[in-house]
Amino acid sequence: MEITRRPVAARSNEQIKSLAARLAASRITPNQISLASLIFAAFAAWVLGWRDGIGDVLAILFIQLRLLCNVLDGLVAVEGGRKSVLGPLFNEFPDRISDSLILIAAGYACAMPAWGWLGALLAVLTAYVRLFGGAIGLAQDFRGPMAKQIRMHVISAGCAFGFFESLLSHSHLGLRAAVVVVAIGSAITCVTRTLAIARQMPQP
Repeated sequence: MEITRRPVAARSNEQIKSLAARLAASRITPNQISLASLIFAAFAAWVLGWRDGIGDVLAILFIQLRLLCNVLDGLVAVEGGRKSVLGPLFNEFPDRISDSLILIAAGYACAMPAWGWLGALLAVLTAYVRLFGGAIGLAQDFRGPMAKQIRMHVISAGCAFGFFESLLSHSHLGLRAAVVVVAIGSAITCVTRTLAIARQMPQP
């Protein structure tokens, strides 16, 4: 089964391509890199629970490492010629768990757990809509406005704002805004992808 990959600008980054080439020449498999992204997401969720400036900085680091793994696993699998039968499974499932871990943790970290859970549910739903389009024979649609990378960048921005907030107060306004933006943006993304599918379906 072919892995359908979202367009990611980082794949053209020469340093990332060089790192992917070294990984492809090693004994590390693309599936192990996918699992590493899940581990980094779990660490991000853990440090978000610290609810302080250091936790915010570490969360940004782990979120970016998670995204880096998401780029590297595909590069190693496709460009590195290391595809496996289970590749499509590892390409999708760790992402869904990682999104949920980070978004739910972010919700609790800013005392808005309902928004965190809602964001996690809608993030999974955006992937479901995309995969549904592929299941009925259409090209998988990665359009936004709140695709995976954007969700993680929004949460990272909320953490960055939270770091500076922590120097003055403990209001968590940045992270609160981020989880709301992710939830609303993910809902809009579900609608835009569903409408795109409907437009492409054969009409009687």
